Amino acid sequence: MSLRQILLVLKREYVTRIRSKAFILATVLIPLGMIAFVGIVIGISVWDSDTQQTIGIADQTEVLYPRLEEMAPDRYQNLSELTEDSLRTLVQQEEIDGFIVLGESHVEGQEDPEFVSSGSGGLSLQNTLRTDLREVIRNERLKRANVSEDVQEIYASDIALTTTKLTETGKETEDDTGFLTIVGVIMGAIIFGAISGYGGLITRSVIEEKTNRIIEVIASSVKPIELLFGKLAGIGALALTQMTFWVASLLGLAAATGPLAGMFLSEQMSNMPETSQTASAQQGINPEMFSIPTIEPSLIIYFAIFFILGYLIYASIFAAIGSAVDSEADTQQYMFPVMVPIFVAYIIMFQTMNNPDGTLSVVGSLIPLCTPIVMITRIAITDVPFWQIGLSMLLMIGTFIGTMWLSAKIYSVGILSYGKSTNWKELLKWVKQG
Repeated sequence: MSLRQILLVLKREYVTRIRSKAFILATVLIPLGMIAFVGIVIGISVWDSDTQQTIGIADQTEVLYPRLEEMAPDRYQNLSELTEDSLRTLVQQEEIDGFIVLGESHVEGQEDPEFVSSGSGGLSLQNTLRTDLREVIRNERLKRANVSEDVQEIYASDIALTTTKLTETGKETEDDTGFLTIVGVIMGAIIFGAISGYGGLITRSVIEEKTNRIIEVIASSVKPIELLFGKLAGIGALALTQMTFWVASLLGLAAATGPLAGMFLSEQMSNMPETSQTASAQQGINPEMFSIPTIEPSLIIYFAIFFILGYLIYASIFAAIGSAVDSEADTQQYMFPVMVPIFVAYIIMFQTMNNPDGTLSVVGSLIPLCTPIVMITRIAITDVPFWQIGLSMLLMIGTFIGTMWLSAKIYSVGILSYGKSTNWKELLKWVKQG
C-alpha cells in the first residue's frame, strides 16, 4: 500500500469537492439559515409579546379583582356589574377574549373557577390564568384564616438552589450543567447528522464512479485499498473543514445572541409589573442565564476525536455499500441495518441528558457504534472516568480496524462488479474472495 497514492486520491477528493458550488453553498447557507432561524424566533417572540388578551372578571367577592389588576392591569378588566349572559355576548362580539366569574365558592374551595372564551389565547394564556388565580385565591384564603402578612410572604416565597461544582483539586467552580447539557446534545446531534450526511455522500460518490466507469480508470493505477483509504480521508478532511466553519459560526452566533437575548429579557422584565417580575425571578428567569460560560478546550478535542473515529467506522461501511450496488435505490436493504445503531445512539443521547451516569448511558457510550454520539454528550454533562473514555476509544479503534478489513474486501470486488444484484450472502462470498 502506497502512501503517495493514498495522498493523491485524498487530494483529488478534497480539492474537487471543496471547489464545487454545492459544497460552498451548503457551507455558507447553513450558518445563514441558523442566523435566520434565530432571528425568526426572536421576531416571533417580540411580535407575540405585543399581543395582549383582555379577560373580563366578574368578581362577586369584591376582593379578588384588585389583586388581579395589580398583577396584570392590561390583561384583566373589571366587569362585575354585568350578567353572565352579557359577558358571553361580549366574547361572541370579540370585545373581550374571555371571562371568569369569581365567587365565594371558589375561595372556599368548593368548586374551581371556569374560564369561558372563544378559544383564543391557547395554552400559554390558560397557564397564566391558572397561576394568577392560584395566587390570589390562596392569599385570600390565608387572609381569612387570620394568617399574618409576614407568614404569607414566607409561604409564598420559593427557595432557590445555587449549584457549585467541586473539582478533583477541591476548587469550587460555577456549575454550568444546564448550558453544558445543551452543548452536549448539540455536539451529539452534529455527529449524528455528519455521520449520516457524509456517509451518504461516500455511498453516492462510489456509485457515481461505478456508473460512469471512472472507477475502472482509477483502479488501473491505484489499488482498491489505496482508493478506499484516500476516499475516506479526502471526504473526512472535507467534513472537518465544513464542520470547523459551522462550529465557529455557531459559537459566534451564540456569543452574539446570548447578550442580545439577555438585553431583550431585561427590557421585557423592566416593563412588567413588580409582581410579575418577582414571579419571573422565582421561576429562575434571569437575564444572566443567557451569558455564555467557558467551554473547556478538552471538550472540543474529545469532540474532534469521537467525530473522526465515528466517521471512519461508518464511512468504511458506507463505502462498502456503495461498491456493492449499481444505484441508490439498491442501497435500501443495506442502509437500514447500518442506520439502526445510529438512531439508537440518538435516542440514548436524550436519556443521557437526564442521567449521564446511568447504566444505559454508560453502556451506550461503550458500544462502538453508539459511542460517538453518546460519549460526547456524557463528557459535556458530567465528569466521565478517564478509563471509560480510553476504553471507548480503544473499542472504536478496534471496530474501525474490523470494519475497514471487511469493507476493503467487499470494496475490492464490488467496484468492478456491474449489472449483478447482490445480497448479504453474496457479500460474504466477496469477503472470502477478497
